Amino acid sequence: MKRSLVILNFTHSYETQPFLRQYPASWIDCTRLQGTDCYCSPESYRQLQEMLAPFPPEGLHLIDSGDYHYVTKLWTDKIDRPFSLVLFDHHPDMQPTLFDELLSCGCWVRTMLDTNPFLQKVCLVGANEALKSEMEGYDSRLIFFSEQSLASKKAWQFFSERHIHEPLYLSVDKDVLSPRFATTNWDQGSMTLPQLESLLHIIMAHDDVVGIDVCGELPPYLSQAGDDTAINEASNRSLIEFIGKYAVQDAPA
Repeated sequence: MKRSLVILNFTHSYETQPFLRQYPASWIDCTRLQGTDCYCSPESYRQLQEMLAPFPPEGLHLIDSGDYHYVTKLWTDKIDRPFSLVLFDHHPDMQPTLFDELLSCGCWVRTMLDTNPFLQKVCLVGANEALKSEMEGYDSRLIFFSEQSLASKKAWQFFSERHIHEPLYLSVDKDVLSPRFATTNWDQGSMTLPQLESLLHIIMAHDDVVGIDVCGELPPYLSQAGDDTAINEASNRSLIEFIGKYAVQDAPA
């Protein structure tokens, strides 16, 4: 995988995490875009396509709050061969779109399954079992590991041996983590950061991981205390260092 780091700055949240400046990275200023929060207007979608055009899907991409998780679609649209998506998210993001012309943080996975000819299947990890109904009609292309089933390492070994046969793109929404390890503006799961990294290790042992993105920041205007930033900065640092063994340029000494 190409060793690169791209940071999409929508809410200024990454500016409150100075450790990120230690890494060679491409910062993309998205703060002036209109019509991007949760829903992405057609005009903003075209602007984002232009802004991301110089960058390949390989490497690690930080995409800010989960309100912008639909940006994963823009990264994966760049992949020109069959691939599968492994998605860590407390929500399936499989809701029917409310408006045909609007991509949203709640429907982007369904949109990808409906429109991307190279997407073979989606493995959704960490969503609440109660939300499984959103996946009806896509059973043959969805593999579901609920929040309640994550403790089974044997199940993950089975998944890696049986279901990984093509290139992978990984996407992590930190709302899959418990509030001890991340502070987001969405309801959160119960996974620990060591659990997440253990599962990522199993998946990233696969020879062909195309790229990875991470979202789930808390916009600064919603932060109640400095602890919010400290928690997210610690989790981001740990994830970047962990993923960096595979994909990201090392921070300078």
